[in-house]
Amino acid sequence: MPQHKQKDITCARVVCTIREMKKNKHRTRITVGGNNVKYNGDVGTPTAHLETAKLLFNSALSRPGAKFMTLDLANFYLMTLMKDYEYLRMKLKDIPQEIIEEYKLQSLNHDGWICVEIRRGAYGLPQAGVLAHAKLTSHLNAAGYSEATTTPGLWTHKWCPVMFTLVVDDFGVECVGEKHAKHLIATLQEHYDVAQDWSGNKFLGIDLLWDYSKGTVRLSMQNYIKAVLRRFNHKQKSKPTHSPHTHNQPTHGTKTQCAPEPDQSKPLTLKETTDVQAIAGCLLCYARAVDNKLLVALGSIATKTHAPTQQTSTTTDHLLDYVATHPNDGIIYRKSLMQLAAHSDAGHLNEPNARSRASAHTHLSEDVPIPTFNGAVLTIAQIIKFVMSSAAEAELASLFLTARKCVALRQTLIEMRWPQNPTPIQVDNTTAVGVVTNNIIPKQTKSMDMRLWWLRCRTNQKQFRPYWAAGKGNLADYNSKHHSSQHHLSQRPLRAGMPTTFEPQ
Repeated sequence: MPQHKQKDITCARVVCTIREMKKNKHRTRITVGGNNVKYNGDVGTPTAHLETAKLLFNSALSRPGAKFMTLDLANFYLMTLMKDYEYLRMKLKDIPQEIIEEYKLQSLNHDGWICVEIRRGAYGLPQAGVLAHAKLTSHLNAAGYSEATTTPGLWTHKWCPVMFTLVVDDFGVECVGEKHAKHLIATLQEHYDVAQDWSGNKFLGIDLLWDYSKGTVRLSMQNYIKAVLRRFNHKQKSKPTHSPHTHNQPTHGTKTQCAPEPDQSKPLTLKETTDVQAIAGCLLCYARAVDNKLLVALGSIATKTHAPTQQTSTTTDHLLDYVATHPNDGIIYRKSLMQLAAHSDAGHLNEPNARSRASAHTHLSEDVPIPTFNGAVLTIAQIIKFVMSSAAEAELASLFLTARKCVALRQTLIEMRWPQNPTPIQVDNTTAVGVVTNNIIPKQTKSMDMRLWWLRCRTNQKQFRPYWAAGKGNLADYNSKHHSSQHHLSQRPLRAGMPTTFEPQ
C-alpha cells in the first residue's frame, strides 16, 4: 500500500436490498465507506432535472412519428478504471468460506482482517460517479452525441433524430424511427450491458401510460403512497379526507381582519421531529413528480420543520389522511405545439408572519392569444420570503418568480428544437400587468423596483407576454390559498390534466 494512502484506508459495508425493477431482484452488495476516502477534485456530475424529463415526455407526444423508450446501463459505476487506487479492509469472518478457499485469503490474514486494493469504480467511492460519467461522455461524443450547452443531462445527436435525458445511468429516449434508437443502443453496447424497455412505461420511478393514438400520457407513481403509509405506520381513517390541508375560512364583511393566533402547542420530541421531516421529504418527491395538489400543504409544513410542534404533527397527519384517501393520483399531458405558457397568481397576507404566497401553473400549449389547457410541467406554490405591502406587489412578485422559472424552461425547449415565441403569462391583477407593460407608471416602486424592471426588460426582449384575464380562468389560483374540501373535489379532474369540469376563460 502506498505511504500516502495508509491513513485513508476505509471500511466495507454490506448492503442487502430488493429491487423490483431489476432483473436480479434480490441483491447483496459491498459498498465502500466513502467518508474516509479523500479525493482531490470535483465529484459532481450533470443530471437532468425533473422538469427536463417532463418536457421530453411532452416532446415525444408532440413530435410527429416520435416514440419514448428507456435504457439502463448495468454496473455503470463498476466498469471504470482508476489511476489512483483506493484501499479498504474487511473482517475475514464476514467473507463466505468458499470465497476464502477460492482466493486463498487465509494467507492474507492480518489479525482477522484482510486489505483490498480497489482498481475500478465501486459503490460508495466519491469519485465513482464523475469517473463513470467522464467515460460515458467521451464514448458518446465520439459517436456524435453531445450534451446541451445550458441544460444539464439533455443530449442530442448531430444528425440522428434522437434525443435523451440522462440521470446517472438511466436514459429516457425520444426517437423518430426504431433504427435511430438502435444506433444509440449499439453505441452503448460497445462498453456496457444495456437493458432496453421499448414501451417506455417507467422512468425515474414514474409510471408512464402512453396513448399515442390519442396523443396523451399519464404520469403516476403506483404503490408509492402505499409504501409511505406502511413506512410511517399510518392507518387510514374510516372517514375520507378530500383536502390536503385545513381550510382557512374567510371572514367576509368584517372591518378588522385578524391575524391567526401564534402556535403555542407543545414541541415535538427528536424522533417525532425526524418523522415529520421524513414525511415531508417523501411526499415532496411525490408532489413534484405527479401530484402538485400537495404543494401548498407541504410548503406550510416546511416552514415549521426546524422547530415543529404538536400542531405541525396534526397538520402532517391530515396530509397523510388525504394521500391515503387518494393514493394513486397522477397528471395527464396531451400533445401540443410545445409553446410554453403560464398562469401566475398570489395570495396576499394569507400565511403566518404577514407573508404572502406565490403560485404558478406552467404548461405547454399552442401558439394562440389565450393558450389552451394542458397538465402542469412545473407548479410553483411557495411562500414569498419578504412581506408584500399590497396585493399588486404580491402579484408582481409571483409574476417575477414565474417568469424566472420560465427562462430556463424556454431555453431547454429551444435546445430540444422547439422554437419559442414570447411566453404568455396570465395574471388576474390589472395593476401588476399595467406596470410591467408600461401602461401604468407608478411613482414609488422601491419595494418592487428590481422585480418591476427585470420583468419590463424581459418583456421588451419579447421573451414574455403578460396579459390579464379574470381570476375564474386562472389555473394558478388553486395553489395560492388553503381551499375548502368542496373546492378540492371540484378541481381534482382539472389538476390531473382532465378539463372536464372547468375550462380557462
